[in-house]
Amino acid sequence: MKEQINHPDRAENFVTGAYSDGLLIDGYIYVSGQACIDFKTSKFMLGTIEEETRRTLENIKAILSVAGATLNDVVKCTVHLADISDFDEYNQIYAEYFDGIRPTRTTVQSVLAENLKVEIDCIAKVP
Repeated sequence: MKEQINHPDRAENFVTGAYSDGLLIDGYIYVSGQACIDFKTSKFMLGTIEEETRRTLENIKAILSVAGATLNDVVKCTVHLADISDFDEYNQIYAEYFDGIRPTRTTVQSVLAENLKVEIDCIAKVP
């Protein structure tokens, strides 16, 4: 059985595409690529790489919480940066969100939609 997990602030009429925010299956939550969207207004909140990374991780944190998990439960992240030269600034904010044993991670440069600077997906083990 798989259970769909949505961001708690997702507007009812806001459809982002043919995917779920998260899926809970066999004790793991798989979170789709998230960005700096404000789920209440359905608008991207573009800004600096630091601002976008922070909002993106807050969105992931909110989705995880619906499934009963936290960022400490994350085992794997994949990060897409529009400009790999933003790595140091993004990494500084990312490090603030993960302490102790950090998840495994892949970070690559990608072409992102909507002028986004960062997109992050993850997998977490729900306690």
